[in-house]
Amino acid sequence: MFRKSIPIFILTFSLLTGCVPIEEQAQSSSSGQQTQLRYEDYIYNESIKSVQFYKATGIPEEVLEPAVTSLQQGQPLVLEFDRLKAGPQRLVAKLIHCNYNWTPSNLNETQYLNDFNEFFITDVQNSVNTRVPYVHYRLRLPKVKMSGNYVLEVREEGGNLLLTRRMMVYQNLTTVTAKLGLPAGPSGRHTRQPVEFNVFYKDYELVNPAMEVKAVLRQNHRWDNAKFIPAPTFVRDHLKRLEYVFFEPKDNFLGLAEYRPFDTRSVRYNGIGVSDVNVQANPIEVFLQIDKNRATEVYSQEPDINGKMLFNNREYGNGDVNSDYTWVDFELKAAEETTGEIYLLGALTDWKITTDARMKYNPESQAYNGRLLLKQGYYNYQYVLQQNQTIDYSYYEGSHFETENTYDILIYYRPPGSRADLLIGYEEILFNRRR
Repeated sequence: MFRKSIPIFILTFSLLTGCVPIEEQAQSSSSGQQTQLRYEDYIYNESIKSVQFYKATGIPEEVLEPAVTSLQQGQPLVLEFDRLKAGPQRLVAKLIHCNYNWTPSNLNETQYLNDFNEFFITDVQNSVNTRVPYVHYRLRLPKVKMSGNYVLEVREEGGNLLLTRRMMVYQNLTTVTAKLGLPAGPSGRHTRQPVEFNVFYKDYELVNPAMEVKAVLRQNHRWDNAKFIPAPTFVRDHLKRLEYVFFEPKDNFLGLAEYRPFDTRSVRYNGIGVSDVNVQANPIEVFLQIDKNRATEVYSQEPDINGKMLFNNREYGNGDVNSDYTWVDFELKAAEETTGEIYLLGALTDWKITTDARMKYNPESQAYNGRLLLKQGYYNYQYVLQQNQTIDYSYYEGSHFETENTYDILIYYRPPGSRADLLIGYEEILFNRRR
């Protein structure tokens, strides 16, 4: 049985989109697709879905690893994605070396690659017995010769740009140590997570580190809210140490709350966060349990995967090609419409504020409603408010010092006479780790 009280807006949306085949929706949406290369994680064609870029560690949940590896590259980086309603095509990938701020460096391709910069994706599989046909692509990245930032672009052979993804390759030329910082003052003591770190360069000469060393601090491997730090707080040259200390609450990340989960790995029963499933619909419709505002609630310890996603099919396994695509319907209770726009956010939206992820308010049910076409799997998500181009991550989620989050630190340096920023140090810290 599926949810009886379907909001009017969802019925209208279904009538408007349900009579248009998915492939036609993708073609009409992507007819004016962007062809200008962006040096960021971006999808240029709406037929591309379920992108994962990670370090292959050999563990079952390796897809949760960030696209960061050492220059030795004993653990390669792997890109996986689907293309809906399309036959197998020859797709080609290319790597572009970038500076710390994601502008292209002045290096020649031969300086950072051993091979010709054109990598055809040959690991291609069709989906098996799915209502929504797709092709699954997988690419193991070649080794590079230099550390730093890279953008991986994927195109049709001689044709359209499909997606770009960021990756990082580091050298352990310095030692990065991180620790819990001092409480962030009365305004942030209970909501923010202070992280401080030092960079030791005893065995590596840094010339003018106050100007040439840059740092980036990320929360849960995200780029949408990463902090770019142009200079260390203190340079202790006699100790060969750079110190990064943050005195203002705004310089520290909000802890936020543990992410909201749902599980669609089976459509034969209701998984975590699922209220109803309509298997008669094509594609299948999954209705999630009604969400509520958590901003005023105390911290609740719930296991999560920090906003990411895992694909699988509990009945048939091999989620790469056996997991189907379903409509997933979200509902957030709100007594009245909020000034601004409400969006879904997480890996399920590619960490982007997108039109597809915008929630619409239904005054009759006093709730916001939204819908996304997603591959069967286990997902995390949150709701954010956008007002005047400013995003409020805590408006519906709240923020707590106790929340479990992962932080990673990237240290960049441009040696004298060099034409690019190198990634000379990397460290990860688990804040409030419980596993």
